[in-house]
Amino acid sequence: MCKDCGCSITDTHHHEHEHRHELHTNPQLNDAKTIEVITKILDKNDHEAAHNREHFDRHGVLAINLMSSPGSGKTTLLEQLAGKLNFAVIEGDLETNKDAERLRSKGIQAYQITTGSACHLDAFMVHEALHHIDLDGLDVCFIENVGNLVCPASYDVGAHLNVVLVSVPEGDDKIEKYPVMFRQADLVLITKTDLLPYFDFDVQKAKATAKRLKPSVDVLEISSKDEKSIEKFLQWIRYKKEFC
Repeated sequence: MCKDCGCSITDTHHHEHEHRHELHTNPQLNDAKTIEVITKILDKNDHEAAHNREHFDRHGVLAINLMSSPGSGKTTLLEQLAGKLNFAVIEGDLETNKDAERLRSKGIQAYQITTGSACHLDAFMVHEALHHIDLDGLDVCFIENVGNLVCPASYDVGAHLNVVLVSVPEGDDKIEKYPVMFRQADLVLITKTDLLPYFDFDVQKAKATAKRLKPSVDVLEISSKDEKSIEKFLQWIRYKKEFC
């Protein structure tokens, strides 16, 4: 697990900080000094995130944080948007530049962040990446977070909107199992819907669970093989771009 994230704290291994949510679940995190350090680190991150948002705002760019478990189809979805939207991507992975290379091969401006052992992006990583992205003339900048349904939910990276993907092969129970993540979502994308005939995935149940966790959330069904579903996502982005 990551070096700077409390997800790896155990009874015998003490790290500097944890997430704001559910601090009571680990006895060590009830320690006042630990909580003070956690709060300071997250406050610094939030301050940097606000700075990132101001940077996007100055350029008139809508920033969208894409979050999901690995293999949900984030990069494939972005590939499908090539030529349909003027956008760039800040790409987060533990290792390799493969996803950024995939996007650049489609003519998409992309910058890769390799986090090493860190299981999420934070605002400071995104700030550094912004020095390598030309925002002039863009409509949207996607921040493709590290594949993880836990830690990215706790770190504001400076985006205006959070989009969380859950794929059909993962099962419809993922939303209920990872409520902290899905409470952060402005949009839930149910991906790989072309596989519905082959998996026991209850779309209506997934939608109901997402709405129960966050009544205002939007939910769309999408498949990279279905142009109409891709267009619905584009329409959502254009609407948010106009009114956010």
